[in-house]
Amino acid sequence: MKVKLIVASMFCICITSCSKQAHVAKSADDPFLTAPSHMSYNVKVKFADSSRTKATLQSGVAYLSEESRETSFGKSVVVDFFSVESGKRLARMTADSAVVDDRTSNMTAIGNVVVFSDSTRTTLTTQKLLWENHSQLLKSTEFVRIVSPSEKIEGMGFVSDRFLKSYRIFKVSGIQQQ
Repeated sequence: MKVKLIVASMFCICITSCSKQAHVAKSADDPFLTAPSHMSYNVKVKFADSSRTKATLQSGVAYLSEESRETSFGKSVVVDFFSVESGKRLARMTADSAVVDDRTSNMTAIGNVVVFSDSTRTTLTTQKLLWENHSQLLKSTEFVRIVSPSEKIEGMGFVSDRFLKSYRIFKVSGIQQQ
């Protein structure tokens, strides 16, 4: 009888403490509120238009957050841009990490960002770069350096097509003819 009473008392205490915990407000620091919905390793994503590959993205790890509707990529990111007509790679972007807005498909590359255009032999380096999907443009408000076969240009902020064929730097701080 005593054992049943003790077990019943323990059960009531457990139920009471569990129900009290359920009403405790979660703080913004709660790791379960900010944890990704899905996590994958050695990721390769293909972006296609009418069955033709426009770009591929490779990353060591990806974190998908359904709540914020963003996918974060880390452990180095490599994006190859392809010609839709020929299928040939035209440019490559590398970065330490990247975040893709899953609603717009805009991507922000962060840390040691390098874009190399195979067709123009031009290299762009910066610390943060935005790929704006609807306009198909690369943009940055950060310091950028562009090195082409004919010149080296540095400045703050820039906009370009994804193949670095047509670009503009907003606040030029240095130009050197090659």
